[in-house]
Amino acid sequence: MFGLAVRSLRHRTGGFVASFLSMFLGAIVVMAFAALLDTAAGAGVDDVSEETLTTMALVVGGWGLVIVLFAVISTMTLSVRQRASEMALLKSIGATPFQVGRMIVGEAAVVAVAAAALAILPALGAGRLLLEMLQNTDQVADGISYGFGSAALSIGVGVTFLAAVGGAIVTARRSTRMGAKEAMTAVTIEQSRMTRKRTIAAIAFLAIGLNCAILTVALFEDKGIDAMQTAGQASIWFSIGLALFAPVLVRAVTAVLAGPLRLLGGTSGYLAVENVRRRTQHMAGALMPIILFTGIATGTLYMQSIENSAPPAVGSSIPPDEAQAIETLNFVVVGMLSVFAAILVINTLVAATTYRRREFGQQRLVGSTPPQVLSMVGMEGVVLAAAGVLFGSIGSIVTVFPYSLARTGELLPDATIGIYVGIVSTAAVLTLASCLGAARKAIRVPAVQAVAV
Repeated sequence: MFGLAVRSLRHRTGGFVASFLSMFLGAIVVMAFAALLDTAAGAGVDDVSEETLTTMALVVGGWGLVIVLFAVISTMTLSVRQRASEMALLKSIGATPFQVGRMIVGEAAVVAVAAAALAILPALGAGRLLLEMLQNTDQVADGISYGFGSAALSIGVGVTFLAAVGGAIVTARRSTRMGAKEAMTAVTIEQSRMTRKRTIAAIAFLAIGLNCAILTVALFEDKGIDAMQTAGQASIWFSIGLALFAPVLVRAVTAVLAGPLRLLGGTSGYLAVENVRRRTQHMAGALMPIILFTGIATGTLYMQSIENSAPPAVGSSIPPDEAQAIETLNFVVVGMLSVFAAILVINTLVAATTYRRREFGQQRLVGSTPPQVLSMVGMEGVVLAAAGVLFGSIGSIVTVFPYSLARTGELLPDATIGIYVGIVSTAAVLTLASCLGAARKAIRVPAVQAVAV
């Protein structure tokens, strides 16, 4: 089965692009920040610089690790679901559940090793840029030499490999548990309910996020920038919890928008609504990164905006000269996670839309025109963008409102709406451009040829 996995990778390279890019970009992020640990362990590093480097590596790198794990598992899930018919066919000709599972894990392992190996050079450069940024802001001494060694390589390669294999095991379990006949039926009928484990995990993440929000108000009133310790985490945990609930959220938003889409879009609107309802799990995979991007970016940027405009706090334990370091940390966090999430949005949506080439070909053979197909995909993108922006905004509230209360005593922050408009516009443009761009490329293939693939 491992040989079959290698041959599958060789002949279906395009089908693994989304998973590869997630692992590749994730490995770059993890290695770049882990390299700061190698730098901190180098010769001639003073205590202040060592503390800054270690904090940056553990705090920012730690959050990057959480998002990377989530992203890899998400793309692996999408990849396995898209190949449900292939898994069912293997079972129908005698493959055992263990053999199918081993093939999926083998594919993930090969992709992970390739992604981690190719990420080494870009990560080396990214880590060097991080060190230069810290030195340019006087947070790390200028004479410190950059290190990229055992910590960067072992953590980066290890995390990428374990995330890929773990994600493959998790996503393959449902496929391997089904019998051949049941698997063939499941290809055309999606599971409508979330699993119990996923529901429990989602509730747990939401509870952690709410707990961080409550602690921000209860413990850090008039403590100044100290409140970021819990407020900054709140939107990340809560957004992850909402992202795990994506199948439920997709159905809820679709129910609200179904009427307007059918009225305004006609046949294309009707097909868009039916597609979203029948392909909830696939749509949920595309919705997850939109929620993460909107929630984390909005929460972190508004938290820093509130801090910049708030008066100095007498109860803060952090000296004013260290505030710049924390501001830099916040911008690095939001920059890194937002860019990664934005790339994941594009990556996931392009993969999910390109996979539907056969579906688009069938629609054109029964009379749909290319503009109608594009209109249908565009309306599906509207549903995803609306859901992602709405629930991502809800995810950011658990950071923005508690931090505003702790720092200013007011629930609503006195901050410009421009930040929010910029984030929402970026999320919407990324979503629609990715969907329509991939669909436009997919329908360039003649309909007969697309159906025959």
